[in-house]
Amino acid sequence: MQIRISWPAGNITATLDDGTPTAQALAKALPLASTAHTWGEEVYFDTGVSVSRETDARQVVEPGTVAFWTDGDALALPYGPTPISRGAECRLASPCNILGRLDGDARSLATVRDGDPVRVECVNAQD
Repeated sequence: MQIRISWPAGNITATLDDGTPTAQALAKALPLASTAHTWGEEVYFDTGVSVSRETDARQVVEPGTVAFWTDGDALALPYGPTPISRGAECRLASPCNILGRLDGDARSLATVRDGDPVRVECVNAQD
């Protein structure tokens, strides 16, 4: 499944593994609109989707990972270090469900500002 995440200064697509319960729950909620928050070099936003933490949830991920923060019902999109990272790693606030990867350069998320409106939709969806 491919999704598009849009904000005032740009957009990026991501490819999700739709075999996970979290990705399936997110797909049912699309399209969705939210408000972006930034935490170091991570963008996250509420999805209104509530799921359980999966057994393979991870706290340290690669830049460009699409993660679901179950503690906050939010998509978490790290592109660099967060305030709790050790060195250059992407360390999330707590273990997150891994949904997939951003397509293209995750650093484009650096143009997202705290409070920006965000929209997430299926790329092949008809509006």
